Amino acid sequence: MSDLEVSVGDIRAAQVRIAGDVVRTPLLPASWAPGDLWLKAENLQPIGAFKLRGAVNAIRRLDPDVRARGVVTHSSGNHGRAVAWAARAAGVRAVIVMPEEAMPVKVEATRALGAEVIMAPGVRRETVADAVRAERGMTLIPPFDHADVISGQGTLAVEILEDLTDIDTVLVPVGGGGLISGVGVAVNALSHRTRVVGVEPSLAADTRDSLANGRRIEWDAQATYRTIADGTRTPVVGEITFPIIQATVEEIVTVDEDDILAAVGTLARRAHLVAEPSGALSVAAYLAEPRKYGRAVAVLSGGNIDPPVLARALGLTP
Repeated sequence: MSDLEVSVGDIRAAQVRIAGDVVRTPLLPASWAPGDLWLKAENLQPIGAFKLRGAVNAIRRLDPDVRARGVVTHSSGNHGRAVAWAARAAGVRAVIVMPEEAMPVKVEATRALGAEVIMAPGVRRETVADAVRAERGMTLIPPFDHADVISGQGTLAVEILEDLTDIDTVLVPVGGGGLISGVGVAVNALSHRTRVVGVEPSLAADTRDSLANGRRIEWDAQATYRTIADGTRTPVVGEITFPIIQATVEEIVTVDEDDILAAVGTLARRAHLVAEPSGALSVAAYLAEPRKYGRAVAVLSGGNIDPPVLARALGLTP
């Protein structure tokens, strides 16, 4: 792992750097589930998702004069909200380019943090963000393909391993790969007995296909918008994250849309936790095959769910 762009030392340093702003989220026993399942409740972060870890770390790592010029990113929601929060905490401007298909609750929450939000077609959001960067002299904080972002995300794995011993499996939702890359580096360095398993929707399984083929496989961007798990609609895993995933992740499993919604409903009813579809992927995978994972930790990556989607998951609407 020495040639990877992120080390466990980077993650340890990030843990110290972000401690004043990021919540050390609880690791909760899921006694209602079969087997031995624990939940890492990242939906309890101030912005409702793990993304705050990477955004705070990346912005704090910037030189003061660079940071003062402001930051820009592109995001379907949670990373944008995290960058807006971290930028406000640092006293700098933030521009967030969001896809026109983004969940309204995420768009409004990002605006409420004082960021300028620019809506763009989903397939053009990176291009628009890069144009803003060039025109305004801002620094781009990518949603996943950045060493400082990955290091920040990996801090949650250090917390898991400090709070619980003898873990067989950590189940992690996968979009662009920033979270699972950080988790993979930390777990592989600190707990050799623990395997890392990624979870994708079957309708956006580019990372699964990439691992199977030994190279990055890009899905049609519009095809990924079929999944309700909006945080995983990235059509291709990152250039930086992919080799880390290859080196540290045992496998990628997929879940279907019905199982995702069922997991959201189960978490609300049984665990009293609100998880968005992307955040519930890990629990959906565990509930499908609990005997496969042994003593497992499921990362609940976010809880920013549109009310109509939550109502649907709870069976309150057709």
